[in-house]
Amino acid sequence: MMRVVKIGMFCLLLTVSNGVVTAQSQVGKIIQDAEYYILEAQNGQRWAAEDKLLDEKLATLRKKHGQPPNIVYILWDDMTFGAVGFPALQKNFGFTTPNLNRMAREGINFTRMYSEPSCTPTRVAFLTGRHPVRHGMGEVGMPHEMAGLRADEVTIAEVLSKEGYATAHFGKGHLGDIEESYPHNQGFDETLFTPMNQIISQWNRTGDAVGAARGFSPENYPADPYRLDNPGLIPTGLVMAIEGRKGEQGKEWETPTNESYRKMDPECEKRTVDFIRKNAMAGKPFFVEYWPNLLNLIKTYPKKSTQAGTMVSEEMQYLDAFVGDLMQELKRLGIAENTLVVAMADNGPMVHSPPPQFGMLSLMYRGGKGDFTEGGVRVPAFASWPGMIEPGQTVADIVHVTDLYTTFARLAGATKHIPGDRVIDGIDQTALLLNGDTHSRRDYVFIYAGHTLGATVKGRYKRHWLGSSEGASSGLPEAYYDLYVDTREDNPMLIPLIHTQGQFNRMRARHELMKKKYPDKKKAYGIPYTGLSNARPETKAIADHIRRNIKNMPFDVKEYLEFEIPGSKADPDFGK
Repeated sequence: MMRVVKIGMFCLLLTVSNGVVTAQSQVGKIIQDAEYYILEAQNGQRWAAEDKLLDEKLATLRKKHGQPPNIVYILWDDMTFGAVGFPALQKNFGFTTPNLNRMAREGINFTRMYSEPSCTPTRVAFLTGRHPVRHGMGEVGMPHEMAGLRADEVTIAEVLSKEGYATAHFGKGHLGDIEESYPHNQGFDETLFTPMNQIISQWNRTGDAVGAARGFSPENYPADPYRLDNPGLIPTGLVMAIEGRKGEQGKEWETPTNESYRKMDPECEKRTVDFIRKNAMAGKPFFVEYWPNLLNLIKTYPKKSTQAGTMVSEEMQYLDAFVGDLMQELKRLGIAENTLVVAMADNGPMVHSPPPQFGMLSLMYRGGKGDFTEGGVRVPAFASWPGMIEPGQTVADIVHVTDLYTTFARLAGATKHIPGDRVIDGIDQTALLLNGDTHSRRDYVFIYAGHTLGATVKGRYKRHWLGSSEGASSGLPEAYYDLYVDTREDNPMLIPLIHTQGQFNRMRARHELMKKKYPDKKKAYGIPYTGLSNARPETKAIADHIRRNIKNMPFDVKEYLEFEIPGSKADPDFGK
C-alpha cells in the first residue's frame, strides 16, 4: 500500500508492507529517519493544524520586527541533568548559577534533552542535524587527528546563511584539525575556535612541569639517550586556536600556551557581544553560537568563589555571569523579544578518569561522558524567548540535540535549504517551543556508542543493544529498562518488559534499513592545520613529517591517512 503524506511543506511517499513503513523522499524534500513516519501517520492531521497556527504566529512576529528571529546557541561541556536550573538541588552542591536558573524559570527547562555521549559527536550532530555515525564523526578527536567534518555536510550555518542570516562561531570547535572542517569553511561568516578540546590547556611546558601531560615537553627533561624517534608520540606543531572569515584563509590566534588559552573565553565572549551589537544595529538577523572551553585543566584557584571549590563550580560562575550580561544586552538593544536563546551542556559529566579537581556531579542517572546510559546523554537545557515562550515551563517531552537544526531552520524560514538527499535525524520542534509541554514530535532516541548502536529509547522504556547478559544469545536479553522507576538502569526487567522485544527489534530494523538506503559515510581526512596564512614553521612541518614517515613504505599518504584504526569505532568512553 502506498500513499503520499504532506508533512508541513514536505511530501513523502509512504510504503507499507507487512506492517513496516518505509519512506521515499520526493525530489528536493527532507528525509527523516523511519521512526518519524510511524508517528506522523498517527499524528499528522493534528500536527498540520498546529503548523498552520504556528506559521501565523511566526508571520506576525516577522511583521512586527521586520525580520526573522535572531538565534543564540550556548553549549558547554560535561554536565549532568539537574546540576543547573534547579536552585533547590544546588543548595546541596555548594554553588549556584542564578542567571541560568533564571533562564530556566523564565523560559523552558527541558528535562529530557538528549545529547550524543561525547563532545565532538554532539557538536556535529547539532551542526548537521544528523547522528554522527552518518558522516563518520562519532569519535572524540585528538591530535594529530588528520580528519574532521566533511565539506559536503550542510551545517545550520549554511542553511541560515542562504536565508540572509549573519553567522558566527566563537569558542570550542572540536570538529577536526583539517582545513575543510574549520567553521569558516562550514558556513560561518566569522570564527574564533579551538580545533581540539580543553585538554590543549595542559599540552605545553607548564602542563608537563606539573605532571598533567607526561613527556609532552622533552625540553623539560635531561636528554634521553634511548630516544630514537623525534617527535615520536608528541603532536608537534599543534595549533591552539584559529580565527577566520568565510571565503578566506584562517589565521593562527595566539600560541599554544596556557597563558594564551586563558585569554580564549574572554575574547570569545567579547566577540559574541560585538557580533550581536553589530548586526542588531544593521537590522540583520543573526545566528551566533558561543561554545566556551570553560575548563582550564591546570588552572589553580587560590581564592575560591564557591563553597564547593571545584573546577566546574568555579568556572560555571564565569559562564553564568556571561549569560546574565548577554540577556541584559539583548534587552538594551531592544531585540530580546525577537531573539531565541538556547543553552545546554554537550554530554554528561566526565566521571571516568576525570582530571583532579574537576568536581563532576553524576546525580540521578548512571554513567557519564562516553556512555549510552542516561547519565551520558541527559543534559541540562534551557530556552528563553520573551513574548514567544511562556515563562515557567518544565517540559518532559523527549528532545534530541539534532532537533535544534530543523527547529532553527523552521523559525528562520530556511527549511527549504535543508538538503533532501540524506537522512536528517533532527525533527522540527517549533510546536514544543511555542506551545509547550506535550507538544514534542519525538518519542524515541537512538543512542550510539561511537559508531555502534548502544541503546534505543521509546517513551519511558529503553533497550540496551550493547552489554546485554549471556542470555541474549538465546533471545532473552536482560536489556529492558523502565526509566521512570529505574533512572540508573541498574535493574533490567526481562519478564515484565519482554513484550517490547519484538517492537524494539522492528524499530532497529527500520532504522538500519534507512541506513542501508542512505549509507553512512566516512569522515574527511587530510593534512592537519593547512589553510593558515600565518602558520608557524613547526605547523608547516607536520606535512613533511607525515610524508617522510611513509617515504619508504608500500602505501601512499592518502591510504595512510584514511586507514581505519582497528577498534576505533568502539565505545569512546574515557576510562572504562
